[in-house]
Amino acid sequence: MADLLTQAAYTAFQLGKSNFALAHKNAANQVRKFINPSSQPPIQPLSPNILQLIQQKYQQLLETDWQDAQSGIYPPDLLFDNPWEDFLPTYAAIWQDMPQVWDRALQKNYQDFPPDIDTEGYPKYYLQNFHHQTDGYLSDKSAALYDLQVELLFNGMGDAMRRRVLAPLKQGLTEAFPPKPLRILDVASGTGRTLKFIRAALPQASLFGIDLSPAYLRKATRLLSEIPGELPQLVQGNAEEMPYRDNYFHGITSVFMFHELPAPVRMQVIAECFRVLQPGGVFVICDSIQVIDSPELQVMMENFSTMFHEPYYQNYINDNLVERLEKAGFEQITNQSHFVSKYWIARKPKSGADL
Repeated sequence: MADLLTQAAYTAFQLGKSNFALAHKNAANQVRKFINPSSQPPIQPLSPNILQLIQQKYQQLLETDWQDAQSGIYPPDLLFDNPWEDFLPTYAAIWQDMPQVWDRALQKNYQDFPPDIDTEGYPKYYLQNFHHQTDGYLSDKSAALYDLQVELLFNGMGDAMRRRVLAPLKQGLTEAFPPKPLRILDVASGTGRTLKFIRAALPQASLFGIDLSPAYLRKATRLLSEIPGELPQLVQGNAEEMPYRDNYFHGITSVFMFHELPAPVRMQVIAECFRVLQPGGVFVICDSIQVIDSPELQVMMENFSTMFHEPYYQNYINDNLVERLEKAGFEQITNQSHFVSKYWIARKPKSGADL
């Protein structure tokens, strides 16, 4: 009986987040039309069949999230973990920022950084206002808004999609390594939410995070310092050339990064992940669905790249990451899809001494 009540509470919690996100998008569209009707991006309507399919995938993700908690992949209270504790001031700030976002989109101003933002030393591909976001990823303001923006974008399911890396990561580590201190790296760790979830699933592991943005790393430090246990080691750095020695990590994750990389950089980052992963280690990628295995949702993907500034997304949705993983040396590569996200699970081959 208790489980049924908890599941009902979880479902109500997620539906509340989803309904709020949908209401927010509708209100934002109406305000945008009123302020400047010409600023609306030309998107294609979604057919009833597509909407029904999205709803089915939504329900399947809710069920998977619940079942993974029930099976012990992570504690059930993680289902209610909520980045909205400072909801009201953050949400108000999102509305205050929207006119700038809309104007930036209308003007096609994709590298809009004020003078006080230091852009020296970053790769050119990174210096973008992804999603027309104010300051790109290079300010504390951007970092403060990011988690709520992601939840609104994904209709309250952003965290549920992040948590899908936990089952293959935990299973892969259990199969490959005896119980011992494990080292896990999250690449493009952002504000630290994926590391927070990994800490809940693997409380004894040593966690590491690398990200290009000092502002997002500051936000991650504040979030992760609230959690009992060893503080994850966070480093500002480029995933194309990571400051770790060969064969160091037992597991690596990356969430929502690869679609924001040019194709050659995707390959370089995969090669770097292979280098720093131990033989037998597991690499789990979470990112957007792709046309190659979700052709029925191609219209939705095309709308996404129309609505948001994502300069590498069209290439990404047609990119074969399995081939890239194999080229780097990974094996036993499998795929999963949950809602609007796709996952690659790959292993680094064991060395002769480990066989």
